[in-house]
Amino acid sequence: MKNWIVILLLLFVVTSCKTRNAAKKRNNNVKIDSTFVLENDNSPKDANEPVSDKLTFYEHVLVPPQFEQIKINSKVNVETGSFIPTLDATIYIEKDKKVWMNLQAFIINVARGIATPEGIKGQDKTSKTYIDSDFDYLNNLLNVNFIDYKSLEKILMGRTFVKINDSQFTLTRNAQGFKMASNVNQKIVTDEKTREYKIVLNYDTNYDLLSVNLKDVLSPDELEVSYSNWEEINGIRLPKNVKIIIKGSKSSQILMENTKFDFSRMETPYSVPSSYKKIEIK
Repeated sequence: MKNWIVILLLLFVVTSCKTRNAAKKRNNNVKIDSTFVLENDNSPKDANEPVSDKLTFYEHVLVPPQFEQIKINSKVNVETGSFIPTLDATIYIEKDKKVWMNLQAFIINVARGIATPEGIKGQDKTSKTYIDSDFDYLNNLLNVNFIDYKSLEKILMGRTFVKINDSQFTLTRNAQGFKMASNVNQKIVTDEKTREYKIVLNYDTNYDLLSVNLKDVLSPDELEVSYSNWEEINGIRLPKNVKIIIKGSKSSQILMENTKFDFSRMETPYSVPSSYKKIEIK
């Protein structure tokens, strides 16, 4: 009964309208909570080598992208062990305000949802059910405990969505590009639980994010998101292919092909028919 809603909520994270503008300015007074790259060393490395000058990496990777809204059309394939047809997704992101999504299968609307700073809402038209929840449900689906609207939007915009401390992460450079890896377990504390993760982020030589891996050190839970086939549209870098792999107590895989990007405004209707039944989140 929950299949479409589960897919809908997972896609809020995977649909990565990942964007990034290269920074043009420096600010030596900025407090560093992430790691950066050696600016003038452009030669590829076969083995991981430490990077001493980290500022350029910070400027390229952490500076927020400049946009007001973006619409993404995607082809989505979900692998859960049960048959789910290819889905046509329309995702609309309005910066700092909302992420809206509509899903179709065989030209039929099957699900719709919206995420705001207050929480997430989703409706499954096939079973006539809906949810209205905070972000705990989404965290449970992804086997993590740290996603709120701010981190969700960072994921969708391709930003670093976990706190990275320079003293607890090591930045290295290799033939592929750049790698940031935690050298101590990263403890994330929320109201519900405390978890510890090993975290690894990989970037290519022009700072596009290639993958993010979070491994819970006390359980088999693991989340990995990867990106490929990047291109620049309206001055913003965007990936055409996104993959998310969830392992552990719940396992699934989602493959996305982003086929079209549009920066114009659009209407984002969302209402639940009175005949729909609410699914209680426990």
